[in-house]
Amino acid sequence: MFTGLIEATGEVAALDYHGSDARMVIATILDLSQIKPGDSIAVDGVCLTVVELGAQRFAVDVSAETLAVVKPFALGEAVNLELAMRLSDRLGGHLLSGHIDGKGRVVEYAPVGDNFTLSVEVPPALMRYIAIKGSIAINGVSLTVNNITKNDIVMNIIPHTWANTTFKNLTAGANVNLEVDMLARYVERMLNCKA
Repeated sequence: MFTGLIEATGEVAALDYHGSDARMVIATILDLSQIKPGDSIAVDGVCLTVVELGAQRFAVDVSAETLAVVKPFALGEAVNLELAMRLSDRLGGHLLSGHIDGKGRVVEYAPVGDNFTLSVEVPPALMRYIAIKGSIAINGVSLTVNNITKNDIVMNIIPHTWANTTFKNLTAGANVNLEVDMLARYVERMLNCKA
């Protein structure tokens, strides 16, 4: 489980495809001293299992199923990183599983005073899970939805988030990973399940 509060950024240092799967190496300044193979790290919101550790880098295997759902990873790309939460941690963001629901597309990303307004086009199948003042994770970052139009959601990005995530690199047209609030998925399942 994750909170959507990014601990560091990293860079895709290697990306090797073998068949439809891939092994990815992330270089980072993140403190990896308490991490061991088998632990989970969210990479741009995607829960991945550490398979190798090195000095300021770690490797993960990415399955074909994951690669089919998430935005494409690219060599040299900056990524958001979050270690799995402990039960004793504060929950400052919202509960995330790291299971990406789909890809969105940045429609607009513009400064407004000291902040930024981020507008993202969301696939129609995911829009039913999103509510104004509800939570969504974009590239692993916990955000509050401020407005919803027919196809887009709009969020405010504060200077801290801009400075400490890969959001400083976002541009219009970029693909982003989306994870909707998990409670919405369970509510839908309970309402549609016939016992």
